[in-house]
Amino acid sequence: MSFQTPVTIANAISQIENSKYLVPAIQREFVWKHDRIEQLFDSLMQGYPISSFLFWEVQEQNVNQFKFYKIIKDFRERYKTHNEEYNTSGSNGFYAILDGQQRLTSLYIGLKGSFAYKTPRKKWEDNQNSLPTRDLYLNITKELSEQENGRKYQFQFLDRNLTNQKNFYDKDEQKWFRVSHILDYTDDKKLGDMIKNLDSEFARKSIRQLKRVIHERQIINFYLEEEQNLDKALKIFIRINSGGIALSFSDLIMSIAISNWKTKDARREILGLVDEIKNKDFHISKDLILKTFLYLYSTDIGFKVTNFSSEKAKIFEDNWLSIKNAILSTFDLIKSFGFDEYNLTSKNSIIPIIYYLYHRNIYKDFTHKVEFKNERKIIKEWLHIVLINRVFGGTSDSTLSQIRKVFSNDVVKEPIKLDIDIFPKIQMLDSIRKDMVIDYDNILNIQYEDKYAFSILSLLYPNLDYKNNNFHKDHLHPETSYELLSDDLKEKYSREVYNSIINLQMLGANENSSKQNKELAEWVSQETQTKNKEEFLDNHLIPDIDLSLMNFDVFVEKRKALIIKKLKELVGTLE
Repeated sequence: MSFQTPVTIANAISQIENSKYLVPAIQREFVWKHDRIEQLFDSLMQGYPISSFLFWEVQEQNVNQFKFYKIIKDFRERYKTHNEEYNTSGSNGFYAILDGQQRLTSLYIGLKGSFAYKTPRKKWEDNQNSLPTRDLYLNITKELSEQENGRKYQFQFLDRNLTNQKNFYDKDEQKWFRVSHILDYTDDKKLGDMIKNLDSEFARKSIRQLKRVIHERQIINFYLEEEQNLDKALKIFIRINSGGIALSFSDLIMSIAISNWKTKDARREILGLVDEIKNKDFHISKDLILKTFLYLYSTDIGFKVTNFSSEKAKIFEDNWLSIKNAILSTFDLIKSFGFDEYNLTSKNSIIPIIYYLYHRNIYKDFTHKVEFKNERKIIKEWLHIVLINRVFGGTSDSTLSQIRKVFSNDVVKEPIKLDIDIFPKIQMLDSIRKDMVIDYDNILNIQYEDKYAFSILSLLYPNLDYKNNNFHKDHLHPETSYELLSDDLKEKYSREVYNSIINLQMLGANENSSKQNKELAEWVSQETQTKNKEEFLDNHLIPDIDLSLMNFDVFVEKRKALIIKKLKELVGTLE
């Protein structure tokens, strides 16, 4: 490995454009935010060093031995974040970036591409309203004050809908210069003709400085590894990245998994699955997929290099389609339970469900088959219980391992015991008894808006149409009636009590429409004119007492008892 003659940024951009600088499959994806790119350009303008780069020279005889990707050009947060694979056939060689991809990608986006990020208070939707395409501009009006994080030059990604990609854009008495335009000016005369009519010395000086930074100064300092050895390149990559805070160890683990797959493109497959689950309105990382594989096939489920050996990688690749389908089927299942990204409070909680469905080979159409109706009910109860009790906290690996012992004593030889023919809810809860701290007071105090309210109410009201999202949270005593409580009752019961599980229920959409803002006593009286009152009260967990607002203190105590009794029945042997 040797230090090479530095090159200019313009030269590096040209190399990227000509696919001479590529990203190896062992690299993570681009993760920098827009403000970090803006800061990088300010650092360059102020003459600050941006550290050295490390490239691996891939010679012609080895170009097809590994997967390589283009540097991303037009980045769209969440929606366009994956690098495009580069077809290396016919290539006579190129440089693979082992260290410095984030900086080079930032330079490329700023000078040749675009960066789309979500506008505050807009929904996550892949359109120009929510995520407008933005180009990098330099404010050439005046120098920033020293108070602004040490920045001297203001770089900012501006909405293309407003700027129309003009080279000079005026906004609020400020003039902005489109950074990519500087690539058109390689000599001073042409640049001088362009800036001579600008009305500010700072504007002229800023653009001249930008030209020096991009075209003249040899800023890209790099080391070059020339030895044609993939294993060595991987070891170098791990050595230089494992100490970095921004790069998680799971990124390195995925790098190894990717490099060991032989026929499938692991990067595309794994990230493609992340995208498929995103389309189901759940957001996961590749970590969950890697953890699921370990849970399915490895005695040790820790994120360790040894757990992704070439032998394990072969198992992963050979069984990938089944693993993928089991994961997708499980997300379909939990969506049918009414879960969404907000109220699924631990993604790790679904891994044991995947394990059970996968190793019993019943994941295909599990969500819909009539024969599994009772199992779906049991799985749903188990999932709500572990989420409410927050058992998947800082010791998730330990909890997962304990649960897996219910399924198997040896995951390699017998991944699921022969006598397990139904989801072992009680045994699984018993296995994590020490992690189950069932605090009924805490459960009862959960508020209407809390993300845990869904699981509690779903347990208490299991027979609604959660699959079609045909359910509503509802206050028994209407929310607006709190102010009608007597002063004594208000002093005894805060609004938090009134807004808690004690005064909440889950209703079908039609039933909630009929209740609307009716007082509880009036609604119950109306509904039980044509229904069995005892059955109605039992189904809605409403105590058979005077339900007028003035009797709220009795209602609170009686409803507490009903809810705790119901939850204890569901938790079973733990009590």
